[in-house]
Amino acid sequence: MQHPLEQEGYDKIDRDFDWVMSRFRKVLIDLGEQALATGLPGRANAEPSDDLPADKLVQALSISFQLLNLVEENAAAQYRRKLEDQVGLHAVRGSWGETLRYWHENGVTAQDMRCLLPLLHVRPVLTAHPTEAKRISVIEMHRELYLLLVQGENTVWTRAERAALEQQVDALLERWWRTGEVYLSKPRVASERDNVMHYFTKVFPDVLRRCDQRLRDAWTGMGFDAADLEHPQHLPRIRFGSWVGGDRDGHPYVDAAETQQTLTKHREAALLLLRDKLEHLRNKLSFSRLLFPFPESADEQIRTLAARLGPPGAEALARNPLEPLRQWVNLMLLRLDRTMAGPAEEAIAGGGYERAADCMADLAVVRHWLVDHLQARKVAADLLLPVERTVQCFGFHLAQLDIRQNSAYHEKAMDQLLAAAGMGEQAFSTKTAAERINFLNNELQHQRPFVAEGVACGPEADALLDCYRVVKTHILHHGADGIGSFIVSMTRGLSDLLMVYCFLREVGMLQQPLPVVPLFETIEDLRAAPDIVDAFLRHPVTRGRLGLLGHTQEIMLGYSDSNKDGGIVASRWAVYQAEQALAGVAEKHGVACCFFHGAGGTISRGGGKYHRFWDSKPPGSVHGSVKFTVQGETIAQHFANQINATYNLEMVLAGVARQTMQRLRKQDAAPAPPVAAMDRLARLSNAGYKTLVEHPSFKAFFSHATPIDVLEQSKIGSRPARRTGQRNLEDLRAIPWVFSWNQARFNLTGWYGVGQALAALRAEAPELYEQLREQANQWPFLRYCLIHIETNLLNADPDMMAAYAALAPDAAGRQTIMRLIQDDYTAALNGMAALLGGTVATRRTSQLHNTERRKAALHTLHRLHIDLLARWRAAPDPDTAQTLLNELLLLTNALSGGLKSTG
Repeated sequence: MQHPLEQEGYDKIDRDFDWVMSRFRKVLIDLGEQALATGLPGRANAEPSDDLPADKLVQALSISFQLLNLVEENAAAQYRRKLEDQVGLHAVRGSWGETLRYWHENGVTAQDMRCLLPLLHVRPVLTAHPTEAKRISVIEMHRELYLLLVQGENTVWTRAERAALEQQVDALLERWWRTGEVYLSKPRVASERDNVMHYFTKVFPDVLRRCDQRLRDAWTGMGFDAADLEHPQHLPRIRFGSWVGGDRDGHPYVDAAETQQTLTKHREAALLLLRDKLEHLRNKLSFSRLLFPFPESADEQIRTLAARLGPPGAEALARNPLEPLRQWVNLMLLRLDRTMAGPAEEAIAGGGYERAADCMADLAVVRHWLVDHLQARKVAADLLLPVERTVQCFGFHLAQLDIRQNSAYHEKAMDQLLAAAGMGEQAFSTKTAAERINFLNNELQHQRPFVAEGVACGPEADALLDCYRVVKTHILHHGADGIGSFIVSMTRGLSDLLMVYCFLREVGMLQQPLPVVPLFETIEDLRAAPDIVDAFLRHPVTRGRLGLLGHTQEIMLGYSDSNKDGGIVASRWAVYQAEQALAGVAEKHGVACCFFHGAGGTISRGGGKYHRFWDSKPPGSVHGSVKFTVQGETIAQHFANQINATYNLEMVLAGVARQTMQRLRKQDAAPAPPVAAMDRLARLSNAGYKTLVEHPSFKAFFSHATPIDVLEQSKIGSRPARRTGQRNLEDLRAIPWVFSWNQARFNLTGWYGVGQALAALRAEAPELYEQLREQANQWPFLRYCLIHIETNLLNADPDMMAAYAALAPDAAGRQTIMRLIQDDYTAALNGMAALLGGTVATRRTSQLHNTERRKAALHTLHRLHIDLLARWRAAPDPDTAQTLLNELLLLTNALSGGLKSTG
């Protein structure tokens, strides 16, 4: 049932969009674009004028869609605020308020909750996967405009103040109009690194503080003691990760120098962030010893530390002689400056910090004085806790850098390494699986490397070992806190993991706390995953290293490639079953399993609302520690502004908490799932999907009916669209695969195969079908899948599908493929209605509003897109083709904004 506030929210979106578009039109008129200003739709769902210049119309509609997205984002935030204000903190689905109340109503005590929270360890990992079509300059404008929209919510502005706000909006919109919307050259890895570091330094520190406050508010709102959550060790742990500068899988521009520079910049930024926090703390802690006596032990600690730091220590004391708390923080700042000044060894010798834990110990002294001697608990919660949490979360490393490479690349490196060592009688890559394992087992009994340092082995081996040596040098100077995991893409067998042990041994890092992590991506690999991990956990080297890793094994699951491999149902079910089985394997070996979810932003690649994502996990599979990727456009969509970022991070934390509590209490979230029915549905769906993608006419249809050729030449990320440059579906990355189908409005990566599978299941095994129908709204995993499939179906557009399909020149092949697609589309819509019940109009009100607001303007862009695609493909010369390609790239960006999605 629709909440009364929901309709108010829809009305607010219309009002706010009208207002911001009126400002945009004024700017265009002031710039002499009268016809364009009057030709733009007055409402989001109105058709723009047909006689406007195409290039300017595309740019104007692109900005209009992005303005609409910002208006919707702000309206959603204001809706949640009103809901909490009128109903309570528990009213927001997935929030801490709802979670604590749910636990309480189900017999969980406050003590059990308090014990659970410190067990949570959540690690969002930001990646530079090329799904962000907007330039960083434009993203910055989004942030500015969003803040102005939030300011506009203030109801007590005077006329003059509101006029000043409007002038700021107008100035920003003029800058936006004059700014190029798309990348005309590929961004460098360094610029992608700068973008994610903006979030680490400017967004997440404050979001962390806000999330902690949200948890404490929900806690006290339940009537629990605020003192239960006053210490940083009482709260969930959050650490951030990054792939930018460490992810080498098919990325030739990430070399050892980029990794070294990334680790250096991470450390510098972390120390500057902490310095800023300490300065703020120092400026606020103005407690006077004349009013509040301090113990003699405190004075002794201060004098001792000052003496260690020499004359500058004495100067630090002299600045605030009557304020011991400020004196202590002054000394901390001095220690931090020496930590920042030079090599680690020199900094430590001069009294600097060796590790972040040492700084945390100094903050514990401040906490002791504030809480135990001055009883200033509120001051500690307000001023000290955020600094402690900054150190706990960001340390001296800012974010943990994962190192990822493909197993096929590792094979080439091993071949070259063995050849250089005189051991290449038989190439490693030609050995059988058993021969590889025997060879690696034998090697891992020795400590010696294959070759002496400095010996050239070959391009892959040299590049790999150079990277590992950069990591080793960083660890020797600064410890391993800044290093994440060594991830093996396309893990196909035990030898893929044991090879990494040999590479670590080669540079002397096998005894460092560096996780070696399999990434299972295809459906076949997901099915093989339990046996591979079982063998890996039984391996003596793994057993010997578990103590270094806290007896935890990280396992990464790929959503994108499994979807491209077998369709959405087979993919989701394979991931679910792999999680369930892998959790059992880890438990058998006495190891905690940390799943690393490699999910993208779109539904086809595992994206979706965070709390529902965690709800859909197999019961018992979440041990409190999780990692997940935040990719491309999703970074800005979820975390570009403080309010939305706080909401999304809270959804993650509370969702993981619910799953972890469920595991600890050994309670099933739902009745036994219909496994046999899902097995049958996944097989049927996979078979139908294979029939389509393996059809002889499919490849040509895909090449012509979607803009895949444009996307392969787009400049939205530094990574190539194909892993090795081969022109086949297997080599094509999942991102452009999904992106191209979305741009052409098929969206079939999110639904194809489901319609015929449901129809076949209902006809062939009605008892299994009935089991699914009964569980459709009860089993979180199934409901999550069905809602996602229906969302993709609703976002598809049959009229546009047919229009894009007409670009395919082979009429017979086109008709055959379109018949398959249209039949399954209709069957899937009917199948969703039969399983979920009710009508789409009542079930998906928000989705339908979202689609209708954009439909008319999107159709205008699609018509331009189709015409340009045909002209570009038939361009008579390279100059004409380049001009048309630039226009197509702008259209790609505009469509992405309108669809709120890329790949």
